[in-house]
Amino acid sequence: MLIKIKQENKNQRLDKFLVTKLPISRSQIQKLIKGSDILVNDKKSSVHNFLQPDDQIKISAKKIKELTTEKKLEPNKKIKFKIVYEDDNILVIDKPAGLLVHPTEKMEPDTLVNGLLAKYPKIKNVGDDKLRPGIVHRLDKAVSGLILVCKTQKAFDYFKNLFQKRKVKKIYTALVHGKMERVEGEINLPIERAKGKGKMAVKSIAEGGKEAITKYTLIKQFKNFSLLEVEILTGRTHQIRAHLNAIQHPIVGDILYKQKWVKESLNLDRPFLHSAILSFKNLDGKKLEFKSKLPVKLSKILKQIT
Repeated sequence: MLIKIKQENKNQRLDKFLVTKLPISRSQIQKLIKGSDILVNDKKSSVHNFLQPDDQIKISAKKIKELTTEKKLEPNKKIKFKIVYEDDNILVIDKPAGLLVHPTEKMEPDTLVNGLLAKYPKIKNVGDDKLRPGIVHRLDKAVSGLILVCKTQKAFDYFKNLFQKRKVKKIYTALVHGKMERVEGEINLPIERAKGKGKMAVKSIAEGGKEAITKYTLIKQFKNFSLLEVEILTGRTHQIRAHLNAIQHPIVGDILYKQKWVKESLNLDRPFLHSAILSFKNLDGKKLEFKSKLPVKLSKILKQIT
């Protein structure tokens, strides 16, 4: 697909111009620009490119088709999950490592959402994303522990607001490489997706980084490892993993965020990161707190290094 810029479109910003030309959202357009699926004069462009007459915009028709083809979630009764708490509006689930919370663009059929749809069909209309019904926050596929799911739109709107105001307490247990220099600390480093690497990287706000704040407290110091209690005040993708790696203390078992100096191998096939505590005020004003024990596999690692 090729669009040639006319004089009347001079100095329009690339992404804003394309919103008027394509049947997809501005955020989807920006993603295509960053992924080189939209080119200007056969070159990769920035979102903030101000167009000039005779500029030629080349757009991947295949990508547009993928984004505009309706995707349908299917219930999957085979997906099993442990319910820690349930009322008329919410669920608190103890998610095992290895289970995706919701499908990606590949439309995986075996996610937590597919299992939820099988058990709670009405949840399909909850939320603001058809591919993430009921999901108001998430855990990485490789991370285990507590996650909140909303069964009603009223609950979704309420908890979305609570998360935005940082009134939901999320505490994780993490085992990291190396000895901590301080017993407690705060990591305040903006992060953004790294180009072509499938992970997040520390970037300034000017470079497109988004605010990310992580607090940690040392629970126990081992010879070459540190057991931490980690609280996140923001909810960025891979936030804990990216932040701890940025301060030279990568999480044990994390093959995506690691340092070359790490030599110890504990034969762990997942990151040692577990959502251990989830606390919030429910719709009725009652404060609830839930705790999840470390999975057996992670407990064995602690015994191994003690």
